[in-house]
Amino acid sequence: MLKSFLPKEYEFFQFFERHIGLTKQISEKIILLANEKIDVAECSKIVHSLENEADDVTRDCTEKLHHSFITPIERADIFLLIKRLDDLTDFMDSAVMRMNLYEIKDVRSETIEMSEVLSKCIDLLTLSITGLRDIKRNKETIKDQCEKVRDLEEEGDKIFHKAISRLFKESDAINIIKWKEIFERFEKAVDRCESIANVIEKVLIDNA
Repeated sequence: MLKSFLPKEYEFFQFFERHIGLTKQISEKIILLANEKIDVAECSKIVHSLENEADDVTRDCTEKLHHSFITPIERADIFLLIKRLDDLTDFMDSAVMRMNLYEIKDVRSETIEMSEVLSKCIDLLTLSITGLRDIKRNKETIKDQCEKVRDLEEEGDKIFHKAISRLFKESDAINIIKWKEIFERFEKAVDRCESIANVIEKVLIDNA
């Protein structure tokens, strides 16, 4: 009798997969924006809509968690993972929103670099999250993916520091403030990818 109810609890994996799928779509739009293949106002509108969808997924996941007796992984891990995923989309949306708010016309080269690092992180996290459906089988692969995300986060830090260093050698104070805020959002997004990888690795340990 109990087993008949268990498959429903695997809906949590669907929430994770749906959320990271929306995150991937946001990342793809940011890549287009960084390469000046989409207007910043249009990009901001699309990204914000996708971020709202991701918020809905987070809310639905959290609501289901409140009413679930049995969960496929630890309840705290479910909550932490969906919240970290939501933080990621928030930072990505915030970065693009500021580019639109500040009417950015010329994208700086580091934006391209950071958007590419972010995209690679999200691709790896997508694979890791999909692999959580069968932890025992995919454990080593997921561990490797999480380690690669950490390596990319270090690369992102270097790009961020380079961007800030170059920025502060310029004389336009308003432009410095604008781009500092934008770069900080991108850097926080990449940092959040590492946090997600850490949560995923915690799930592996808790379910060893």
